[in-house]
Amino acid sequence: MLKKNVKTRMESEISEQTGIIPYILMKYINPQSGEIRIDLPDNITKIVLVASGSSYHCARFAVDLLEKSSKIESRAIYSSEFLLKNVIPHDDNTLYIFITQSGETSDTVKSAERVKKLGNVSTVCITNNENSAIWNLCDYKVACYAGVEEGIAATKSFTSQMLCLLLIALKLIERIHGAETAEVYKKSLFNIPTVIEKSLSEREKIKKLAVILAKENLIVITADGISYSLAKEAALKIKETSYKNISAAILGEFMHGHVAVLNNKAALIYIAIDKISKRSVANLEKIRQDYNPKLIIIGPAADIENFDYNINIPCENELQQMFANVVVCQQLALEIALKLKRNVDHPKGLEKVVVDKNI
Repeated sequence: MLKKNVKTRMESEISEQTGIIPYILMKYINPQSGEIRIDLPDNITKIVLVASGSSYHCARFAVDLLEKSSKIESRAIYSSEFLLKNVIPHDDNTLYIFITQSGETSDTVKSAERVKKLGNVSTVCITNNENSAIWNLCDYKVACYAGVEEGIAATKSFTSQMLCLLLIALKLIERIHGAETAEVYKKSLFNIPTVIEKSLSEREKIKKLAVILAKENLIVITADGISYSLAKEAALKIKETSYKNISAAILGEFMHGHVAVLNNKAALIYIAIDKISKRSVANLEKIRQDYNPKLIIIGPAADIENFDYNINIPCENELQQMFANVVVCQQLALEIALKLKRNVDHPKGLEKVVVDKNI
């Protein structure tokens, strides 16, 4: 149990994101030319992202981002599942991206070793450790500069990996569609620290929501499109810090049978980054009518007539909204755990997964 008024490492690391984001932008964007200083191979036609845990959720975020913005076929695979595959993609001009905060995540490192044996694909790593196994294995390297992360729950490393993947996507957009196409989004990146500060300023409102959710035995987090990766990350954060029974689902798929869990007393969270589609509005309204769970919207809620709680940080575009929603969810996980008197920095039974030389 934590002593009263003692600041946790998780809280400190959430706050550090306002300084890490501008540092990454300074390292990777030329202030004079605006060029993104990340090396990538030429003629990429397919991208495969391999990762575990929170890093996998970053990979899922990147798949939607890359396919929408660069039109390059992309897929994300859990590292543990990748190791079990009999056949792995190895076409010419396939780029593998391995994501691991520590650079030593056992199944991710072993996946990279397996790919390197193919000999005809390019590899990129995104890691917080420039003296690590994954760094030494890969052809191209991207440091995410989050600094040492002591908390078990990934927070600052998650947003730093998100930003690195976003910069890779913008680099590919420049190559394929020209610099002007990427310029609008690139400029908005420099306002992300302000967006995060606004998210941090909503702490009292987040605390009130945490009090409500701490009492719930069942919580479901839903989303559509690119926000699904955030729904999975938010569910993981709350699980590992509060030990709550919580799941994440794509809203449309949730309606196919999974929705029956709401026959139990529950709270339903929907994460939005932009205008909510008519289909999703209809699904949420049907859920409300049939099951009447507590309905919480994180992000813009203008399209929903009836909800119980909303936390929204107004942003310029979807990319900024993603970062705003991430930080809101991180704080929500923290506050639920503190309300339940959990030790957020040392959750029972959890530790960083690193290389086991004996496996």
